[in-house]
Amino acid sequence: MGTQFNKGDTVAVLDDTIKGIVTDATNDTITIETNDGFLMSFETSELVLIKGEQKEFSKYIDIKNDYLIEKEHSSIKKKSTKRLKSRERPPLEVDLHIHQLTKSTRGMSNHEMLTLQLDTARRQLEFAIKKKIQRVVFIHGVGEGVLQKEIEFLLGRYNVSVQPASFQKYGFGATEVYIYQNQ
Repeated sequence: MGTQFNKGDTVAVLDDTIKGIVTDATNDTITIETNDGFLMSFETSELVLIKGEQKEFSKYIDIKNDYLIEKEHSSIKKKSTKRLKSRERPPLEVDLHIHQLTKSTRGMSNHEMLTLQLDTARRQLEFAIKKKIQRVVFIHGVGEGVLQKEIEFLLGRYNVSVQPASFQKYGFGATEVYIYQNQ
């Protein structure tokens, strides 16, 4: 029997950077509102309950040493805040070729492979939005264009502009996305 989730619980998605609050828990389907305000549904096996403020101090996790805790906090504050202009920052590159996303496609239907590719694209786009990364390049390949059309449909739900990525760098098989964000 898995973990029970209740409305209002704070949860994180396993194998992803998504966190949020449970808004609905029906059977094995849990709907959460992410920290970015998106409503998403997951199976209970994909979520983990976050209790209170959980913080890891790497290899010092079991040591309750005030000096080490203070050192951890001060090193976070000292990090450089120099920012590059958006046109100088490299884009987030997301390779959606199926062999980059799974060890083996044995037993996977075309629909399952396409779903894996689109889920990866959605997660990476939401990661870019959360981390305020303004440009993302989705490398989808040329093929028959099914994945490219599905990505364009997915991107239509977001506040982004879409254009073909640099032909010199990616050929015809990539789409560049510019994310409009409040700075």
